[in-house]
Amino acid sequence: MSVGDSITRIDQALGEQLERIVVAHHRRRLRRIGRLDALDTPAGGWAAGEPPPRRGNRLEVFVDGSEALPAIARAIEGARRHVWLAGWHFTPELRIGGTTLRELLAETAERAEVRVLAWAGAPLPLFHPDRKEVRQMRERLVEGTRIACVLDRRERPMHCHHEKLVIVDGRVAFVGGIDLTTLGGDRLDTPSHPARGRLGWHDAAARLEGPAVGDVADHFALRWLEVTGEKLESDTAEPAGGVELQVVRTVPNSVYDRLPHGDFRIIESYLRAVRSAERLIYFESQFLWSPELVEVLAEKLRRPPADDFRMIVVLPAHPKNGREDTRGQLGVLAEADDGAGRFLPCTLWQPGDEAEPVYVHAKIGIVDDRWLTLGSANLNEHSFFNDTEMNVVAHDPELARAVRLRLWSEHLGCEPGELTGDPTRIVDERWRRLAEEQLGRRRRGEATTHRLQMLPHISRRAKGVLGPLNGFFVDG
Repeated sequence: MSVGDSITRIDQALGEQLERIVVAHHRRRLRRIGRLDALDTPAGGWAAGEPPPRRGNRLEVFVDGSEALPAIARAIEGARRHVWLAGWHFTPELRIGGTTLRELLAETAERAEVRVLAWAGAPLPLFHPDRKEVRQMRERLVEGTRIACVLDRRERPMHCHHEKLVIVDGRVAFVGGIDLTTLGGDRLDTPSHPARGRLGWHDAAARLEGPAVGDVADHFALRWLEVTGEKLESDTAEPAGGVELQVVRTVPNSVYDRLPHGDFRIIESYLRAVRSAERLIYFESQFLWSPELVEVLAEKLRRPPADDFRMIVVLPAHPKNGREDTRGQLGVLAEADDGAGRFLPCTLWQPGDEAEPVYVHAKIGIVDDRWLTLGSANLNEHSFFNDTEMNVVAHDPELARAVRLRLWSEHLGCEPGELTGDPTRIVDERWRRLAEEQLGRRRRGEATTHRLQMLPHISRRAKGVLGPLNGFFVDG
């Protein structure tokens, strides 16, 4: 056996042992609070517990900031009673619609109550935004206005409040991945992601109408009460459409007094969907390094439910952190695929001679054109166990398929009508061919002609669990 083979075997053994430690730790934690069912959930169905799925909703998906931000601005402009916003961070100077976020909220606050609930920031100035930066943001946002803005510092160590919510009059809610900030990147990008001399940004958000809006509002009201002691009255939204939706969230245990055991139904929803997958798993995410999820995905590749089963993940080429974590787990999935061609990891770049990556910030899951989720949760331990997050879930074939075709047409650079055939054939003949071709052009120093590219993985298994292992030390 060569030295290289020996190193590979040692690395493989170390990585697998670290994964077992991380997974066992999370199982002990959830068993201790009586929530182990989130990991041992069966295939298929809705997440158990509250809130249940609600009938009578309308769901509209906005892809990229150029579509989502004006829609959010229009909803806020139409507010009559109240506007509630919760987010990771806010930039008062952010351009939204035809004005800035501060100007929009200040004008709205003259006729309706405007409440903003922001994460208080990192306790140490090693990460951004830190506590001082967030306090300065609040001053710029509320000075001279009727806007009420409070900071939520009830977080687990080294974690945050990550959800992105806008609720208007208790009748409309936006749930998604788009932060109302310029921190870290420019959210106002278009589906063509042109080279703009700055980082491109791919993201998505959903607009809800109907009874599910009440569940989003109730969550905001719970957090507001915990932070301020003020009880908010949420409205009961009337039926608005024919979509059945479930609002699912991550709330860590021991953070809020009124939810002492937390809520872990985002990972439950993902595990139910993936375990039931028969033909197609399609994910867009900023990160992919949850060993609990990766193991289920790998098992699907080792023992595919059908010959035409395919799995696509679209991730950023250079995530802001955790790059080795994601690349290591991609190596796990590639090994499970074992050259069968069922697994395709991709990323997005602005085309041209001086190509720059498009930052994939969307958090979307589609399974078999029948299950759809969209929200703020990434596929990592932060989002599944330690940050506050919110997603919406639909078991709706027409909706899931429409969203998939919309996303695929953007990434492949074609009209949705060209992609209405068998998904497996489209993956094999269009996705893989284009992604490999564009990666080859970039490696040869040639100008790329399309956004889609293959995402190479690393093989170091031990590096693939640095993120989860970090969680082991900080999440208690």
